[in-house]
Amino acid sequence: MDTAQSTQALWPLWKKIIFRFIFIYLALQIAPWTWLKKIPFGNYPLSVYNLLMNWAVNAANAKVFHVKKALVPVNGSGDTSFAWAQLWMFISIALIGCAVWSVLDRKRSNYTNLNYWLCLVVRYYIALTAFTYGIIKIFGFQMHFPHLYEMATQLGDFLPMHLSWMFIGYSTPYQAFAGVMEVLAGSLLLYRRTTTLGVMVATAVFINVMMLNLCYDIPVKILSMQLVFACLYLLTNESNRIICFFILNKPADTCSVYHFNYTKQWMRVTRRVVKLVFILFVVVIPFLNCLWSVLPSTSSSGAVNKKAIENGLYDVTEYSLRKRNMPLLATDTLRWEDLILEDGTGSVKTNDTTFHHTYNRAYFGYTVDSAKHIMAFTRSNKAVFTMQYTFPDTNTIKLWGKKGNDSLFIGLKKSKHHFQLAEKQFHWLSEDNR
Repeated sequence: MDTAQSTQALWPLWKKIIFRFIFIYLALQIAPWTWLKKIPFGNYPLSVYNLLMNWAVNAANAKVFHVKKALVPVNGSGDTSFAWAQLWMFISIALIGCAVWSVLDRKRSNYTNLNYWLCLVVRYYIALTAFTYGIIKIFGFQMHFPHLYEMATQLGDFLPMHLSWMFIGYSTPYQAFAGVMEVLAGSLLLYRRTTTLGVMVATAVFINVMMLNLCYDIPVKILSMQLVFACLYLLTNESNRIICFFILNKPADTCSVYHFNYTKQWMRVTRRVVKLVFILFVVVIPFLNCLWSVLPSTSSSGAVNKKAIENGLYDVTEYSLRKRNMPLLATDTLRWEDLILEDGTGSVKTNDTTFHHTYNRAYFGYTVDSAKHIMAFTRSNKAVFTMQYTFPDTNTIKLWGKKGNDSLFIGLKKSKHHFQLAEKQFHWLSEDNR
């Protein structure tokens, strides 16, 4: 779409039809009214909208799309059956709406003003997403450094997403760099004079994110493709300028897509106030919250509390169930082979179904009462069993108690195994390919 059009310019028919479809689709997919949840008490007005959307998606799926009989709502995954049914519904509504709009509004010469408002919303949508993910990356909060239980898991047992998460989380500087690029894109998008550069940076950033999601089966495919589509829409609005400058080596026209003549003083004031509110709730407050999270706490006296049970990898030297010592056998479904304890989360190499299994390990939560020498094991925050513990020496832990109706005794020895991945290594000089 040309950037130098006046409001009197005549758009060709194909351009008006495409715009109508994109306008309806992006309005539904971005849903800027949902941004109210970013401000205090903003969730309350959205409750009715969310109920209607849930009903509409389920009804459309049951009657037309049949993605899945019972839709799974969006959770940790953004690519659930509900999300796909919603996507097909939005596309269908946009197609139908485009056809109706084209019949009812045949005589309109262009949508220059409406395109300005659409580009404005798309700009802030991309910026909102860039700041949301970029800020937490800068502080290393999105991807974590590999935990002990992850290092103890065989590489071949990981799913591609988990592998990619550890790859990025291993290097805090790399994750921070990715976050800085996202925040840079969001910052440039906030100002009309720098929007063109911001869109190009955002396009590069989110194409990389989209390819990671597609190639490593990360369940944020719909969102990442939506972001790339939004970026490409803004770039298309400036296609003539970009082609002239980067390809044809010709002078480029001044960008007019993001400029609008606010004739009233209240309009100009409102624009500035809305931008300041956006910056406050999307940039400043999240940044300060992350900063506060990494600052040392001033509530304590400064003394370092020694953990009742130290984190680490422990070899299971004894495992006695019902007073029978169980030797380590490959076919044994109950014997624990090793145990990892790490800040309230643990995992064990076993086929015991007492705990949640993934990546060929069993996972549990635990709490320690150092006064009573009791260790409580949990699954999904629900108590499973408790055991007494004692320390025969600094490297040994003895556990005993009831597991169901059986007596259980476990002997743990601090493992001497050292994970090289636990070291954040960097070498300027490398004499061989390590």
